[in-house]
Amino acid sequence: MIMEDYLFSRTQLLLGEENTKRLSEIRVIVFGVGGVGSWCAECLVRTGVHHLTIVDNDKVCASNINRQLMATSKTIGCVKVDVLRQRLNEINPSAQITAMHQVFNEATADQFELDTYDYVIDAIDSLKDKAELILRTTQTQARLFSSMGAALKLDPTRIQVGEFWKVHGDPLARALRNRFKREGTFPKRKFKCVFSDELLKNRQTSPDGANGSLSHITAVFGFTLAGLVIQDVVRQTSVNTAPAV
Repeated sequence: MIMEDYLFSRTQLLLGEENTKRLSEIRVIVFGVGGVGSWCAECLVRTGVHHLTIVDNDKVCASNINRQLMATSKTIGCVKVDVLRQRLNEINPSAQITAMHQVFNEATADQFELDTYDYVIDAIDSLKDKAELILRTTQTQARLFSSMGAALKLDPTRIQVGEFWKVHGDPLARALRNRFKREGTFPKRKFKCVFSDELLKNRQTSPDGANGSLSHITAVFGFTLAGLVIQDVVRQTSVNTAPAV
């Protein structure tokens, strides 16, 4: 009873009862629970989202530990979504967390029923799969928020939010726009992205071609994505409850 009474008391103090109730009702799906998506998922659950689906086909490895929420020395080799689901349910045991150990791509896209969600969070790394998710989500009523590249950044004050076609200084956004133009297929509507116009260079080379990234950057990306969901819920609730003039 104490848990139920106080778990989201601070959320309700700021947002009010109606917004807190709405957060508990919305359905959110997060694609990619690495350095960005894992922090986004935790923030959503800690704020009061009860219905969350997390999607990732990877397992925790040692190189994840510097930036991914559920990556520890004890979870190396474990399925990411399973470890993250366990953590999220420890935060809120009554939250309905669906963990899908699966890749999102053109072949599997129909299995996710995107039109059944209120919000879709894109934290996918693969250019091709990211483009597919953007195209499909913008054909539904679900609101899409997308993360651009979070690697090769150091300054968190340069992280910002912008409409996809106005994102600047980000190679991933540029590559996505070029892909859409080349294929002649475009998102059906506008959507917001989290990005940074900072672009550093690795000081050492990686045998697998990976880029360096840091948790204080990936976490802020993830928290900002969660913040966009929360702000949108508050905005919509205010519109729906405004008195008729």
